[in-house]
Amino acid sequence: MNWQGRMKALTFSYDDGIEQDVRLIDIFNRYGMKCTFNLNSGQASPTSSWVRNGVTIRRIDASRYAAVYRGHEPACHTLTHPHLENETDDEIDLQLRGDKANLEKWFGVTVQGMAYPFGTYDDRVLRIVVANGLQYARTVISTRSFNLPADLLRLPATCHHKDPALPELIDRFLALTPEQPALFYIWGHSYEFDTDNNWQVIDDACKALSGREDIFYCTNAEALLG
Repeated sequence: MNWQGRMKALTFSYDDGIEQDVRLIDIFNRYGMKCTFNLNSGQASPTSSWVRNGVTIRRIDASRYAAVYRGHEPACHTLTHPHLENETDDEIDLQLRGDKANLEKWFGVTVQGMAYPFGTYDDRVLRIVVANGLQYARTVISTRSFNLPADLLRLPATCHHKDPALPELIDRFLALTPEQPALFYIWGHSYEFDTDNNWQVIDDACKALSGREDIFYCTNAEALLG
């Protein structure tokens, strides 16, 4: 695999469909980055909110989805963010099928992937993911490598944006002249930049990684499915 003639690709994956995504997207757009946003369509309302470290985290209303996420990829994160492995087969199917249907209606695209809520799953969940036509599903495992994933339904990332190794990984990726495809995959939740007061982390990362002719800047689907 290569990406439009390039051997290196960079993609991001952020979860939950929250107001902090607006600021994150502004940063991504400024630096020419692409992201996949994993959305809980059954909770797509500002009334769905919680507080962490004194920060109120509100979900984006569904009526704003298409405008807010324009230029990026919508993906499933279930209707209401349960631990799927604790649910019945019928409930797992409802959570995935319903979320996929809502997102496809609101965005007018075919939804191809997802992130597991809490990163957890079992063999039943995997089977129902496939039955719903989803082709990749991200976990919360980080490899700190740029190898292409062997199993798209147990998809790891390179790292979370809070990983203290992120600056080193950026330097390694920029220095690579790979003979095999190399994928840099960063994930997280945008509210963490508020709760940790570290928006500069993602701004610095995007700035360092931007503007390179040897890097394909892409969504998850573009990176993984071609």
